[in-house]
Amino acid sequence: MPVVRSAIAQMQTQRIGEVSRIAIGDPDVIPLWFGEPDLDTPEFIRQAAIDAMQAGETRYVNKRGIPELRQAILDYTQSQFGVGLDPERITVTGSGMTAIMIATETLVDNGDNVVLVSPIWPNIFYCVQTMGGETRHVRLDLTETGWQLDLDKLFDACDERTKAIFIASPSNPTGWLMEPEQQQAVLDFCRQRGIWIIADEVYHRIVYDRPVAPSFLSITEPDDALYIIHSMSKAWCMTGWRCGWLVHPADLGDRMGDLSGINNTGSTSFVQHAAATAIREGEDFVAEMVARCRRGRDVVHQRLGGMERINLAAPKAAFYAFPEIIGLEDDLEFAKKLVREHRVGLAPGSAFGPGNEGFLRPCFAKSEEQLSDAMDRIEAGLKTL
Repeated sequence: MPVVRSAIAQMQTQRIGEVSRIAIGDPDVIPLWFGEPDLDTPEFIRQAAIDAMQAGETRYVNKRGIPELRQAILDYTQSQFGVGLDPERITVTGSGMTAIMIATETLVDNGDNVVLVSPIWPNIFYCVQTMGGETRHVRLDLTETGWQLDLDKLFDACDERTKAIFIASPSNPTGWLMEPEQQQAVLDFCRQRGIWIIADEVYHRIVYDRPVAPSFLSITEPDDALYIIHSMSKAWCMTGWRCGWLVHPADLGDRMGDLSGINNTGSTSFVQHAAATAIREGEDFVAEMVARCRRGRDVVHQRLGGMERINLAAPKAAFYAFPEIIGLEDDLEFAKKLVREHRVGLAPGSAFGPGNEGFLRPCFAKSEEQLSDAMDRIEAGLKTL
């Protein structure tokens, strides 16, 4: 057997995948394991892709994105955050995940570390590990008032080999939001220590108490050591299209283009035309999407909150619940049992970093009817513990 790098050989199997592989595509299973709405991409976005293909937009394009999409992103950033960006600060990527990989590739050498605010979507673990680095988890505290971040713990986790602090706000899986005061404190610390900030702001529109989540863009300078990750997947229901963008210092533009080309030769040309249409014309749909997720959140929070052995904080944003099941020892096996015996698929909490072994994550970007059925099945499964 050919030998691969130890970092790859030692990589653990993705635990969400372990659960979903049992019954993915089975129509009798309610799939709440992935972060994916049950809506199709809106027709006006699909039609834009069709029109682009019919017009011959099927060839290689600029690895940093077509001009129409980059301009749409600049206009969108101005409208949502009140921030005007140098066009050289925007690179379109072949997914939000590609943007995270590019950011990691530029920063992490063997032996370096990245400090993560956890629980967190696991793919960042694998990016850092792929580069030979170490991840350090600083776990949010689950309190009576919701999930809270202890900044002293975050800063104490950093040392001379820390290249970046990775913060996902809004958070997958907890729905936690980092408020501007904490963002400023992190920015001040990172400026002092020469540490990068990688801000995953993919869920910035799925927020329930304000129009848009706080962004590091609103408090930083153009030359700060900052990456911001965005994706078309969530607010516009474009998970399968694979298109995102990266905000970065302007003087890294050429390098971002090189890495975008190396990773996947840039985002698909006709997809970018559809993405530009989504951003320019999609505000009504985004509002509908947020309202739908709010209804889903209310169903799931009310139902789960009434079940025995559940400890749950109401999510402020994103479209996940992250309940703790008191006394649950093996969340992965229980998630598998829910699929096999109760036909409902959830993500195991241990997939999101250490300390989450007694948690589960359902996605509530679904219809109220489907979620109500799923809660019945979860409740039946809990009674078997």
